Parts: sequence; C-alpha cells; structure tokens
Amino acid sequence: MSDTNPSTDLPGYSFLEYVLEALVDDKDQLKIDQTEDDLGVLLTVSVSETDMGKLIGKGGQTIKALRTLLRIIGGNANKRVNLKVIEPNS
Repeated sequence: MSDTNPSTDLPGYSFLEYVLEALVDDKDQLKIDQTEDDLGVLLTVSVSETDMGKLIGKGGQTIKALRTLLRIIGGNANKRVNLKVIEPNS
C-alpha cells in the first residue's frame, strides 16, 4: 500500500483501496500511489500478474467501471481523477 496519511488522501483513493483489497487475492502485491498536479489526481495501481485479469475484467469491463466511478467521485470533489494500471514485470 501507499504510505500516505489517510487524512491527506486524494479523492477516490479510499474507495479504490477498499474495492481492490476485496478484488485481488495477493494483497501483498497491491500497491496504490497517488499524485496530484494541475491536470488532476492520478491514482496508479500495481497488482500481481495473477490478479491482473481480475483487475481488467472480461473485455475490460471492471477497469472501465472503476474509472467511471472514480470520475464521479472526482466530480463531487471538483477534481479530475484518472486511474493508471502498471503492468507486472513478465
């Protein structure tokens, strides 16, 4: 996990952390980084190779749904929230 103080969490971080902890099997490999710049909030996710299929979902449906929900959360906070997935090293 990202070593970030929960009181300074950017919009969508807590939601994403909650969902991904329930979704992935290898929680030790789950890593979420958060950054903010003038373009908005960027949440970068890294999971184990075995959990990548669960994160993406059939036809990309799971990751698309997560991105949609994060945009809604960002809209409520007047910030643009983007989700980036880092592919595991093969």
